Parts: sequence; structure tokens; C-alpha cells
Amino acid sequence: MWPGTWRKVLAGLSPVSGAAVRVVKRLYCPAGKRDTIFALSSGHGKCGVAVIRTSGPASGAALRSLTGQQELPRPRAVALRRIHDPSSAETLDRGLVIWFPGRLPGLRPADPGEFTKRAFQNGKLGLTEVEGLGDLIHAETEAQRRQALRQMEGELGQLYQRWSEELTKALAHVEAFIDFSEDDNLEEGVLSRVDAAVQTLEEEVRGHLQDGRRGERLRGGVHVVIAGPTNAGKSSLLNLLCQRPAAIVSPVAGTTRDVVESALNIGGYPVVLSDTAGLRETQDAIEREGVSRARERLQRADVVLAVLAAVDVAPEPGCLAEALRAILPPGVPARQAPCVLVLNKADLLEEGRGGALLGACGEGALPPACLLSCKTGEGVDSLLSLLGTQLEQMCGDPLAGSPSLTQARHRLHLTSCLGSLGRYHGYKSLDLVLAAEELRLARRHLGKITGRVSAEEILDIVFRDFCVGK
Repeated sequence: MWPGTWRKVLAGLSPVSGAAVRVVKRLYCPAGKRDTIFALSSGHGKCGVAVIRTSGPASGAALRSLTGQQELPRPRAVALRRIHDPSSAETLDRGLVIWFPGRLPGLRPADPGEFTKRAFQNGKLGLTEVEGLGDLIHAETEAQRRQALRQMEGELGQLYQRWSEELTKALAHVEAFIDFSEDDNLEEGVLSRVDAAVQTLEEEVRGHLQDGRRGERLRGGVHVVIAGPTNAGKSSLLNLLCQRPAAIVSPVAGTTRDVVESALNIGGYPVVLSDTAGLRETQDAIEREGVSRARERLQRADVVLAVLAAVDVAPEPGCLAEALRAILPPGVPARQAPCVLVLNKADLLEEGRGGALLGACGEGALPPACLLSCKTGEGVDSLLSLLGTQLEQMCGDPLAGSPSLTQARHRLHLTSCLGSLGRYHGYKSLDLVLAAEELRLARRHLGKITGRVSAEEILDIVFRDFCVGK
């Protein structure tokens, strides 16, 4: 059978099992003629044990060559073998699995991610599980690890797969009604049940999208922007939180011109911390560009650390609110903004003035505030506690509730899916064929998330749920 012939066979209406499709694909599709690949899975460097992986048709021959035995070990069982040099038959070591530098005949080094790609192609992993595995490998904080592990174990994919199955069933019922309603072989109220199912699914997808981008923020890092007037101690705060001289600190106003970023782990949550230019009117063209970039970064910030010099503001709610409005983007109420007000240079305050400032912050419609001295480090624990609370509210517990979507492509396809479900309700009273097409498009968008798009399941449900031709 020529490559591609199986697609013509499957284009017919005869329903074949999913297992048969996978077998035919592996036997006859061009991807089935694969190289044998190998890769070191235990990482490079000095170690007592090395783990090598191979995949492909020459894996058995390679194992025979390395062990010097014609009989392969029993499947799915660990065997102790002497490892030989294939060219000289010299015994190199004895072990379960070991790494050998260089290539063996018939094998090639695996491309990055090729083992996982083959696991996906062979139906061992779904696409969301593959993405979860990639996130787990690159996780840098405990919250990222928990979210990635949950996704890798299949919870997110199972949610999308359930939605896909519900859509498949609804589409099958609509198409059966279109094709066979005149034969009186269908039950009463088929379309009513489809409408109810689509309405429920639409509400679930909409609720899933309205998650405040928790999963995406947790995966990529929460963008925290340090902003405020010149000489308020913004760069000093960045260096204090990073525990290194990430930004230049100078008593000269306007030292910071560009955005300086640093990745941090705060309370188990990933943070991308940005130091920005001091906000003020200036005639200097370079500094003016820095202020423009600072304003732009503030528009995209998830959390703002608004830094004010405690010695420069009066302990009155009105004065503090006015200073804060000069920092935050226009139109954002100070109380509703995801913000922490940092009153820096507390070491320079007169006795009692710090308490008066915090009291004024509590009286006015202001965000949480703390006193801080970047010079002495006093107040940093209070700042981290307030910031940690903001991060927890924003990202939540990745193990609680329904799994969150983690990729921008998930949101794109789910938004398109939701649009198709909405158009179904508009078309169903005008043209049922167009309504069915919207269900098909919605199902296709879900399939693009999970990597599973099949037309056979619709026919399976038609013949399973309806006794057509009985």
C-alpha cells in the first residue's frame, strides 16, 4: 500500500476503530519510516550512573550489539548485562543501562524533544500533557512545579477532552436529525437536549476563560513593576530584593534610563521584577524616552510597587493619594489597583512620623502600604509579606479547583470555540446545517488544544445512540 492510501480508505464512511487507525498510520504513513535515535537522559557531567534512551527500529539490533547476546531481555523487565564495545567486543562495563560516547551504526542523536514527540504520535501523551512536561522541566518555583505536574498528569487534557466528547455527541445528534428526522427513527426532544448541552458547555468554557490569567501568569511569571518619582530608591529596592547589584544606584536624579529586569522566586511564585526610570517631566531626550518606557511598562504590569520617599510626603491621606495617582496609569482607582505602596527611606524619618504615615494610608482609599529602609533592610519582611499576598490572590493555589489554562494558544482556541457556540444559537432557528457547522468548528478548536481531531467519532455516536436503518 502506497503512503497516503490509508487516508483515502478512511475517507469512506465505513467506521473503523481508533486502534486500527493508529496501527495503519504507524505502518503506512511516511512518519512510520523513522530513524533510530538515542540520547543521554541523565544529563551531562560527572556522575556514577548514566541513562541512555533509544527509540526506533534498530533499537533491538543495537542492544544485541552492545550486550553480545542474540536473545533480547524479557519485555518490560530489567536485566543485568555486560556492556561490550561493538567493534572490538571488549568488555567496557557491567550495568543496567550506560552511556557510550559516539554513534552506533544505524542510530542518530535524538533531536530536542523527539522522544516526547514520539510518545505523542503513538498516543501515549496528549498535547496538553506534553506541554505540562515541558513546563515541569523548566519550572523554577514550587507553584510552577505543582501546576505543571497537575497538567502533565492529564487533568487539563481530561477537561478539554470531556468538552470535546460532549460537543461530538451534540454534533452527532444534530447531524442525525438533519439526515434521518423524516424517517421517524429518532427520539423526541433531540434538539432540545442538544441546546441544553451546548448552553451548559458554553457557560463552562466562559467560566474557564474568566480566570484572571492565573495559569498563564504562574507559568510565565507575574510582572511586578517598581515605579515612582526620581530618587525614591527604586533601584535600591531592586538590588535589595535581588540580593545583588542589578541596577546602578546614584544620588544623581534620573540615573535609571531603561527598564532593568530580574527574575525572582517570592513565596514560591515566579516574579519578573522591573525597575523603571523615575517619573518626572524632563527636557533630556534620553530620560524622556526612559519615562515613556516606564509608563508603557506600568500599563502592562500585574502588580505595581509604588515607591515614595517617606521624608517627602505628608502624613495625610489626600497627599498620599495624589502622589500615588501620579504613578499609577490614568483611570485606575488607587484602591482597586494591584499595588503595594512602599514608603522608602524610613531610616530618615523622625520618631513617630512612620506611624502617622501608615495611619494615613489606613484612613484613605489606598492600597496596602509598608515602611522600608533599603539602606538598613528594615521593613523588607513586611514588604515581602504584602507582595506574597498579592501574588497568592493573583495566581491562587494551582492544585485547588478546576485546572487553569496555561498557554496563550489555549485561550485563543477556547475563545474561538466560545464564539462558535454562541453562533450556533443564532443559526439553529435559521439553518440547522449552519448551526451544525458551528458545532464542528467549536469541536475542531478544542481538538487543536488536545491534538486530537477525528471525524470517525461522530459516525460512531450516530450509530451507537440511534438505531438508524434498524
